[in-house]
Order: sequence, then structure tokens, then C-alpha cells
Amino acid sequence: MTHEVLVLNSDYEPLNICNMRRAINLVFLGKVDVLHEASFILHSACSYVRTPSVVRLRNHIKRPMPQLKLSRRSVFARDNYTCQYCGHHGSDLTVDHVVPRRFGGPTAWDNLVCCCKKCNTRKSDKTLSQVGFSLKSMPRRPKYVPFISLTKFINGARNEVWRDYLPVFDSFNREHASEEMQAAHAAGS
Repeated sequence: MTHEVLVLNSDYEPLNICNMRRAINLVFLGKVDVLHEASFILHSACSYVRTPSVVRLRNHIKRPMPQLKLSRRSVFARDNYTCQYCGHHGSDLTVDHVVPRRFGGPTAWDNLVCCCKKCNTRKSDKTLSQVGFSLKSMPRRPKYVPFISLTKFINGARNEVWRDYLPVFDSFNREHASEEMQAAHAAGS
């Protein structure tokens, strides 16, 4: 039961991602309505249940807007796991201060970028102009703060059914859709 289920508030705002077992319990307790079903079917001794993919709470949960915490994972997710200097896309990435700390560069959203180890070693503690680097995109604090973690939110944006309920990162969704289509085309060639 590792299948994940998107949980929406009564006003269709994304609240959480829970596991299938929790979602099925919520369905049987009558606390949620199933909006979309997954292709999985659970069998018991006398019946079967189609597993949910998206559920909506019947009662509204009032939650304060959370603050997105600055972390390595959040910086990687914001920059789409891509080096902001050379465009390398991979798993051997680090976080780099655009303005080095020794020059007074803060550890803040607008001074941290995702960087490959090769570029990070080459840049060291120098400024961009000293090394001749330029940024692919300017670092900034994400405008939207999802209730669910940023990495789960971005992974959820790849799920076609969930995209209708995660409308905030439209440009992100288009980028990944085109990347996935290119990868599928390359695999088919």
C-alpha cells in the first residue's frame, strides 16, 4: 500500500498527500468524497474497493498559511534539480551562495542556488564576475507556499489527475510535460 492520495480541503485547496490506507479509512468513515479513482483494486474476502487518487474533505479545515522553510531540498526543488550555472540536471548537486558568505552574502532564498559539484568547485568563494558565470534564472523565494512539502508538491504536479488541483506552478508543469514528452520520444526512437 505505497500508493499516494491527494487530499483536498472542502474548497478544493490541496492540503496533504496521504497513503492509500489512510485515504480508504477516511472514505469508510464518511469524512471524504472520492473525486478520482486510481486503477488499483483492493480485494477482501467478500468485496473489492477501487482505490482513490484524489479525495475532498466534507468539512472545511481552517489552517494558517505555512511558511516555506529554507532547506537544501527546497532549493533543489525550486531550481528543478538543475545547476543554475551550466544547466546540468542530475543528482550530484550542491547548494551555492551566489554572493559568497565571506563577502557578506546571506543564507537566504535570493542568494542560494542549486549547483553541480564541478561548477561549485570552479566558483569556490568567488563572485560570479570573477569566475565569468551567469545565472540561468535569478534566485527568489517561491511565491506560492503549498501546505504539502515542496518536493511532494512538485512530484504531484507530474501526476496528470492531480494537475487539475495543483494549478499554481503552470510554467513548471509545462516544462516537465515537455521534458517527459521528449524523454518518451527519445525512448521510442
